[in-house]
Amino acid sequence: MIKMRTLQERLDDLLPKIQSADFLKGHGLTNQANYYIFSYDPKDEMMVREHVRYLVDRINDDPATARHVVEFDLYEMMLKILKEKGYLDKNFAMEEKYGSGRILEATRRTLRLTQDDDQVIKYIREHVSPGEIILITGVGKAFPIIRSHEILNNIFKASDNSPVILFFPGSYTGQELVLFNTVKDDNYYRAVPIVQD
Repeated sequence: MIKMRTLQERLDDLLPKIQSADFLKGHGLTNQANYYIFSYDPKDEMMVREHVRYLVDRINDDPATARHVVEFDLYEMMLKILKEKGYLDKNFAMEEKYGSGRILEATRRTLRLTQDDDQVIKYIREHVSPGEIILITGVGKAFPIIRSHEILNNIFKASDNSPVILFFPGSYTGQELVLFNTVKDDNYYRAVPIVQD
């Protein structure tokens, strides 16, 4: 019988994995992208958030670390972009008047998701330095406006082959992302689990 590892055991494996030489190399079928997924049960969201903060502080405060990490919370980014463009208050007013359904498409259009001028990808590109490791969080908070597979499919436009770790509240089979273990996000083949389940 195969024993499932605890979330804490998997979280404890992240720091040594990120600091390993192998982590910085390409992987996958085409050996091009360093895209990783850390999937977890959505009920453990707060524990994962706390560990991500620990990772960022521990790695970035260590003078011996050659590479730094930068966290991008999709939800917080979305709010910053909307506020900078002057749309945040308008979105709140529109949602109150017309409901959430209408605001969803309007917000996606404002963010230009999956277009050449995708504002989320642009934000990441403007806030990451060459060689930094990208941590993407806030997937559940940003759903359904921002979909994780859209970010993974377009993140190459924001980085110079920097490693990317997506913290995903749900399951990832190596082919399929299932958000909250119930919502099929989409098929995605370029990422690998960063640590074993």
